[in-house]
Amino acid sequence: MTTTRGPAPIRTEAGPVRIVARGLGVRHASRHAWALTGVDLVVEPGERILLTGASGAGKSTLLAALAGILEAEGTEVAGELTVDGASPRDARGRLGILAQDPDSQLVMTRAGDDVAFGLENAGIPAERIWPRVDEALAAVGFPYDRDRPTQALSGGEKQRLVLAGVLARRPGLVLLDEPTAQLDPPGASLVRAAVARATADRSATTIVVDHDAAPWLPLVDRVVEVVAGGVVEHGPGWRPASRTAGLHLLPPPDGPVLLTALGAGFTYRGATAPALSRVDVPVRAGRALAVTGSNGTGKSTLALLLAGLRAPTTGRVEAAPELTEGVRRGHREPHRWRAGELVTRIGTVFQNPEQQFLTGRLHDELTLGPLRSGEHAAAARATAEELLERLGLTAFADANPYTLSGGQQRRLSVATALATSPRVLVLDEPTFGQDAATWRELVTLLAEQRARGCAVAVVTHDADLVQVLADDRISL
Repeated sequence: MTTTRGPAPIRTEAGPVRIVARGLGVRHASRHAWALTGVDLVVEPGERILLTGASGAGKSTLLAALAGILEAEGTEVAGELTVDGASPRDARGRLGILAQDPDSQLVMTRAGDDVAFGLENAGIPAERIWPRVDEALAAVGFPYDRDRPTQALSGGEKQRLVLAGVLARRPGLVLLDEPTAQLDPPGASLVRAAVARATADRSATTIVVDHDAAPWLPLVDRVVEVVAGGVVEHGPGWRPASRTAGLHLLPPPDGPVLLTALGAGFTYRGATAPALSRVDVPVRAGRALAVTGSNGTGKSTLALLLAGLRAPTTGRVEAAPELTEGVRRGHREPHRWRAGELVTRIGTVFQNPEQQFLTGRLHDELTLGPLRSGEHAAAARATAEELLERLGLTAFADANPYTLSGGQQRRLSVATALATSPRVLVLDEPTFGQDAATWRELVTLLAEQRARGCAVAVVTHDADLVQVLADDRISL
């Protein structure tokens, strides 16, 4: 593995593990179809594996099986899976896992305490804990000191913090699920470099899932693709498919400004610095605005202000008359609108998709907004079925949204925003966790909304998305 200059390697202590899977299959509770079938895989101690495959192919399920956390009642596991000859559940003390949602792994209110938590539980002597915390935070390029409140971190900063907690424990098995998905390019490079240093001496076995596969290729020993019925190993010449190849988008019209941020900024209560400094930006009908910038600069906060889900603490966000028609009392500031007024005017996709699901079925999730906005039931059903088909989710129409993969949840969250045909779309990392095919379908859908005169604002680190879709750009 290529190493880079920087902090010293984080030496693992448990020793690298050997993984054996024979005919492994997993069927989640409440699902008819199996998430994984026929997985035959041997990973030797110290190997570095890039795990790839289509969105929803079962990559995260395989990581969960390896981590010994497939414990939901009703989950079926077939075949054999061992970690150094033991069941994954019995080997959990030897592994560290970074899940797709970093919020699910944060347990303490201060950054340093969160990294120290795992070390304390592992019985590491007190005098050794804080040097290891500092070492791990430096390795991932965490930009703050130990006392930084975890609630004040951006999604990408939380991802780095959780990775620091994984590396600080020095496990024998490192499982990383989309570790760079919410990071800006410099932050993603830092994470890859930290993983390279942590495993440079082969004292840990490492499995990485990342749809941005190309940057990992120099750092891994082989690529394993999860496919229907098992896995396929790829040789050293393998390269990921181009996401933009053959993409033809509808040309955008040029329309009026629908939403404007005027000196809009936001400071969290008790914070000494603003999460978002004052911003002036128009959002125009028939155009796509890309909001880019480093982690922690306030991109997601700006999205919440534009979406009317937070009130600016400085400045204001104003809607044009085209959007305020029919709004109670004619309020021009979206944060003053009622929920029913918002849902038909501004569609929103949160940074973490699971935060916006309200029902127990995908089909119900997609009909909820249209029905509440006065749509007839037949029309709402037709819209839901079309979106499920377009985004490859028809087979899961009766499934619970929380049982989907991260990439499938992201597509569902975009579909819920589209279901009410709003005039403005505010989307936070809408292409997270997508393979080439689902990425193209998502981008095509957004381009269609732009072509019908919708104003689209996208917070993203996805350079390909910015290149093919953005008409206007602002970097924070």
